[in-house]
Amino acid sequence: MHYIREIRLVRDPKNIVLSCALALGTLAVTLPIEAASQPHNVVLFVPDGLRALMVSNQTAPTMAAIRDSGVDFKNPHSLFPTFTTPNASAMATGHFLGDTGDFSNTVYSGFPVPGAGGSVTPFLESDPVLGDVDEHFAGDYLDEVTLLKAARNAGISTATIGKLGPALIFDHTDRTGAPTIVVDDSTGTPKGIPLSQEVEGAMTAAGLPLAAPSRGDNGKAGNATTPGAKVANVVQQDYFTDVATKVVLPLFKARNRPFVLVFWSRDPDGTQHNQGDSLNQLTPGINGPTSLTSIKNADGDLSRIQQALRDLGLADTTDIFVTADHGFATISKESGTSTAARTAYADVPQGFLPPGFVAIDIANALHMPLYDPDAKNGLLAGSSHPSRSNGIIGPDPNKPDIVVAANGGSDLVYLPKKDRKLAARVVSALLAQDYVSGLFVDDSLGRIPGTLPLSAINLKGSALTPMPAIAVNFRTLSTGCAQPLNCTVEIADTGLQQGQGMHGSFSRADTMNFMAAIGPDFKGGFTDEAPASNADVGKTLARILGLKIKNKGKLIGRVLTEAMPGGTTPSYTAKVMRSRPAAGVRTILNYELVGRTRYFDAAGFPGRTVGLTGANVTAEIVHASH
Repeated sequence: MHYIREIRLVRDPKNIVLSCALALGTLAVTLPIEAASQPHNVVLFVPDGLRALMVSNQTAPTMAAIRDSGVDFKNPHSLFPTFTTPNASAMATGHFLGDTGDFSNTVYSGFPVPGAGGSVTPFLESDPVLGDVDEHFAGDYLDEVTLLKAARNAGISTATIGKLGPALIFDHTDRTGAPTIVVDDSTGTPKGIPLSQEVEGAMTAAGLPLAAPSRGDNGKAGNATTPGAKVANVVQQDYFTDVATKVVLPLFKARNRPFVLVFWSRDPDGTQHNQGDSLNQLTPGINGPTSLTSIKNADGDLSRIQQALRDLGLADTTDIFVTADHGFATISKESGTSTAARTAYADVPQGFLPPGFVAIDIANALHMPLYDPDAKNGLLAGSSHPSRSNGIIGPDPNKPDIVVAANGGSDLVYLPKKDRKLAARVVSALLAQDYVSGLFVDDSLGRIPGTLPLSAINLKGSALTPMPAIAVNFRTLSTGCAQPLNCTVEIADTGLQQGQGMHGSFSRADTMNFMAAIGPDFKGGFTDEAPASNADVGKTLARILGLKIKNKGKLIGRVLTEAMPGGTTPSYTAKVMRSRPAAGVRTILNYELVGRTRYFDAAGFPGRTVGLTGANVTAEIVHASH
């Protein structure tokens, strides 16, 4: 027996009961609602990194009004690993990460990526890198049809505006700038997607430059002795909002056909990452004045888009869906077990974890050499750490035994040679670290005590890209505020400093993203208690647009029919899955089910993950295997 699954509760909109039928998977699921013959317009607004419980009439009045007047998705979910490009891939395709292969912002590509300086651990928030990865994987690394591609093929006008990387993912295989309008950080540079003559003319007529501005001071992260940003990303996002409201929406109005606009707001994410309110201190962390200003900045951009829809006479025929890609937490760099933290580094406060501590600790534990994939595979030793936290481990960096793709609140470990014995050794090394809280291992590598399989969290599917061998979740804790999810702290493998912001963990603080919707295809004043996720967003918007997209993989979200007029709330179950124990710990997973669709609440070791429950739950137990 590798792990046990516990049936906890079955939630029904009328009552809460235990049900054997539901435990066997015979859930009542809402019947499909037929799309209108003439689809309405759709605006997908993504306030990157917005925590659900931070939205109020004071902090974000526009989003609060949409939530209160439209649909409040009360039980929202980011997909783990809770990073930007993975969740963008889910929104864009309606598939979980085991199908899209976008496992984290930084992945192991299996080949040197030109746009990433020849590194095999590319950061995907880059137009050139996405192009290189597409080219290597048969022209489409996701291998699923995206929402915008399907929409433009159906004659619907499409545009995607905002943050570099996730914006392009919604239509990444067409790099001509037509028919989908793409405007991001790289617009107007050789690295960007070109603008069509139509869009260039409209931008010029609106008095807007053809090149996007930089983030300016907002892009300055500081260092161990210098605080980071003290301003929100106002200038850059004002430009993107001007493009949306003064160029794209008027063009769509003139075309007189349905449209889809994706607007990916870098705030509050970028500001929360870089904020300089809390250098090397856990409080106020990401709850300081700079971070609060960034939430208001994103909210103001959405307000301007809403006003433009009203001014153009499009408000009554446009659905607005707001979803954050993930939540957020404050960074901790403290560990009592890490050998990396006991080494002195010129750019790291004494006793703190350096960038790349996972790679360093694994290499030390296994007595193997460590190389930096982002510095031409240079050998690392002594008081040096990886430049971007990633690491290659083994005698030959060109034929690695182990690759660590560092991401922040969780890391990915790859074993290119699929060595089962090596997998067990790596797991043993990780279990000895106090910063680890939960491990998920590729099913094909065997049943390792203390871990759960990747398939349990939908990371094993039809993906084309290399699949990680081990997903490493990091420890989270609360600083003791009234709402723990708003003051969560997480260990993070990053070049950012203690006290700045990060995400990526399996805590409920990171999986609980803000979600709301309003418009003609949604109910008004409705609170949806059923679980919803970013994988559901793609399926729901495709239904609204009347798109029939063929699935290649089987790990798919559902249509949120209960949020639509005439829809009824489905029954759903809450469950707990537990691994066999090892080294005094076991990985526990809290998740929910609607039919066969999974929603992941939290996971980790008891006492090391904020929001994790079920360590001592007594309930019906069913044995399960791979």
